Amino acid sequence: MSTFNVPIQVGSPSGGEFQPVSALVDTGASHTMLPGDMLATLGVVVIEKVAFNLADERTVEYDVGEARIRLDGRERTTLVIFGPNGSEPLLGTTTLQLFNMAADTVGERLFSVSGLLKGLNISHPTDC
Repeated sequence: MSTFNVPIQVGSPSGGEFQPVSALVDTGASHTMLPGDMLATLGVVVIEKVAFNLADERTVEYDVGEARIRLDGRERTTLVIFGPNGSEPLLGTTTLQLFNMAADTVGERLFSVSGLLKGLNISHPTDC
């Protein structure tokens, strides 16, 4: 499987200053991880500690908080992991889902996808 980077911008949940970073698209990661020192500088605060399973079968705990992400000309607030200082930024699947995007690892790009509401018995406003 190939890996690739995409440009994103990261800021505090209230907006304000954003910092551009190149993030590795990691479809094996549930959450986005960014260097903890960068998040602290931007004013992102720790809200809790969460356990994560690593590829080598270890379980580790990381601080998490909420940050604002700019991607593809849009902004969303998402849960982010306070990674080790100087670590490579990782763009995880939860953030991609919030943007209704998926990874094309062969073409090394992100693309838009439709949201899913399967299993819900709801009518569309035009069906009423």
